[in-house]
Amino acid sequence: MSAPAHVSPRSGRTLAQLAGHRIDELRNVGARRAERFAMVGIETVLDLVTTYPNRYEDRSDLVAVAALCEGESASIDARVARVATRRARGRLLVEVLLADDTGEISCTLFNQPWIARQLHVGQRVVAYGKVARYRRTLQLQNPRIQRLADDVTVERAARVVPVYPESEKAGITSAFIEKCMHEALERAGELADPLPPALRQRHGLVGRTAAFHQIHRPAAKAETAPARRRLAFDELLRLQVALVMRKRAAAGAARGIAHEVAPPDADRHLVEAFLAGLPFAPTAAQRRVIAEIARDLASPLPMHRLLQGDVGAGKTVVALASLLYGVQGGHQGALMAPTEVLAEQHFLGARAMLAAMAVPGAGGGGAGRALALELLTSRTSAAERSRVVAGLRSGAVDLVVGTHALITDDVAFASLGVVVIDEQHRFGVDQRAALREKGAASPRARHDPDLLVMTATPIPRTAAMTVYGDLDYSVLDELPAGRTPVATQWVRDRDGEAAAFARVRAEVAAGRQAFVVCPLVRAGAPEQDPGFDPDVAPAAPSAAGRPARAAVEEAARLSAGELAGLRVGLLHGQLRASEKDEVMTRLRAGELDVLVATTVVEVGVDLPGATVMVVCDADRFGIAQLHQLRGRVGRGTHPSWCYLLADEEGVGDDARRRLEALEATSDGFLLADVDLELRGEGTVLGARQKGRNDLRVASLRRDRDLVLAARRAAEEIVASDPVLARHPLLAGELRLFIGEEEAEYLLRS
Repeated sequence: MSAPAHVSPRSGRTLAQLAGHRIDELRNVGARRAERFAMVGIETVLDLVTTYPNRYEDRSDLVAVAALCEGESASIDARVARVATRRARGRLLVEVLLADDTGEISCTLFNQPWIARQLHVGQRVVAYGKVARYRRTLQLQNPRIQRLADDVTVERAARVVPVYPESEKAGITSAFIEKCMHEALERAGELADPLPPALRQRHGLVGRTAAFHQIHRPAAKAETAPARRRLAFDELLRLQVALVMRKRAAAGAARGIAHEVAPPDADRHLVEAFLAGLPFAPTAAQRRVIAEIARDLASPLPMHRLLQGDVGAGKTVVALASLLYGVQGGHQGALMAPTEVLAEQHFLGARAMLAAMAVPGAGGGGAGRALALELLTSRTSAAERSRVVAGLRSGAVDLVVGTHALITDDVAFASLGVVVIDEQHRFGVDQRAALREKGAASPRARHDPDLLVMTATPIPRTAAMTVYGDLDYSVLDELPAGRTPVATQWVRDRDGEAAAFARVRAEVAAGRQAFVVCPLVRAGAPEQDPGFDPDVAPAAPSAAGRPARAAVEEAARLSAGELAGLRVGLLHGQLRASEKDEVMTRLRAGELDVLVATTVVEVGVDLPGATVMVVCDADRFGIAQLHQLRGRVGRGTHPSWCYLLADEEGVGDDARRRLEALEATSDGFLLADVDLELRGEGTVLGARQKGRNDLRVASLRRDRDLVLAARRAAEEIVASDPVLARHPLLAGELRLFIGEEEAEYLLRS
């Protein structure tokens, strides 16, 4: 990789060209070192230069030995006064005594025998490390020692040093990465910049070449922040341009339905009749979101909208209103849920709310008929399935609620108009597309149905813009009147646990019900319950390593102990379908006082009489899952409680912050911010499931302003240049980072 001649920033070396050079083309990297680099995911020069420092050590401020302060990190310019090695507890210790004109300080380095061979008495060095007290004297703990020679001056050694992620297994050190980085940047020369100067100036962004040099070779610590900001903007802009183009491409290729949201005949206003017939008044947030959806449905372009709502915010009402808009125009609606428990709960709730609904006769004013609502899951009997499938095909069925069973080959619709997908992050991209394609295959009218995807796991707005940026975005940020606040308590010891189960007994005595949730099905079982969702719960072992409680054993223990004499049921994902049915039927009928379960009850269980939730080993669950479990109670008019059982001495720092956050607030969006801070972006970005590069330097927590700025910039760029004809460098980076096939589809559209 030879250094180029002087070129302008817009025509320098591209990232794709850096990706075309193998790492072993660098002078310091041979075949063996290339194999080591490959072990940490670095195979090309682009992989190398986009490996960013974890932190920086500012060694530029030299301190006299006599001025060193305990607890601070510092650099000293000194000479080696003594070097010795010894073994202690199986480790090799290199002990170095350094001195300057003001005093002496000792240094201890662990398992680095080569240091003793490199240093000699009288040699001048710059040493950087943390000052600590050991046996009443100060010392530098495991410092980094830079020998000074003709080619290494004090100025070169006393500088801001980037610290890269190291791998002991691969034998890759931060110092070696820095050495290779220096060569790579020197040989790469000027880098092509895809951002127009006006855009850089508007957002206060440094040029790309400067950004890479300043993040890897800063002359001062102050240079690193603008460099990181620029490179983070680049990552976010690529994501947002792809999302905006995907949204535009979907609209351009779509064959949508302009739904009749305001029919001329009053008897055809199914949505208004539905809302007027509810036993409660819809919230202002529900009416606002329904109006947003109505505007989408009235357009000939298919709706692609994300609905976020906290636990209990009333997403089901919005979903049913959306589906009824389709029915009142003569089409069908489908609601798909990830589990049978959730699908059945949706069906029962919809059946209750739609019981009085009638579909007008053809042309309005004719004799109407009762709205036909059906349920289709894997446990639907063969005869019943045949009847439902025939009704969907003929158009006799207006609405269907189901699971993956809705996307099997034998299911066809007469005219599928609106699709609602609940807990959509649990479905793969292909599964969601399969249900949409059922509309395109409708024999009566081949079209793309309108799509509403819902999630009850709130994520911060900037994260949602990054993860679901190709969807329009609605938020239910208001709880219906009458929802009872749930008093949440982290139970730290056995005395508190006894009080929690005493509360359960008291509430059952008053005619209410309770839940007890465990992380495992059976003791010692290594597998998680089928209801467990790794996207929202870490299921990590406790810091104390204690065994997790299991639902099967806990149900038996409680029935003979704290809850003796109560009607205790058991529910988990390994039960047969008929067994689950029986448990849920008894629970809804009030024949069970307490349900001991796994996380299968996280969503889809709506018991207005349930007032106590006890979560065992709560430190093993994530914030989102605990928030969902808490949402199973407080759904009626009675005071409700949630007890999070976790022994304080066995709880790690992150788990402590999760539990304290749940005690402090019931706001799902505030909890989502805490969750994002604790867990980072990886899990959130993983919800895309397909077609996205990782964010290596951008942070959805720190860079919220950049997410918004990148979105606005992407919309402006795509609006004026839909296929990036005037932005060839940006188009090339889309091909590089999101994949050639998807990029070609977007650029062609």
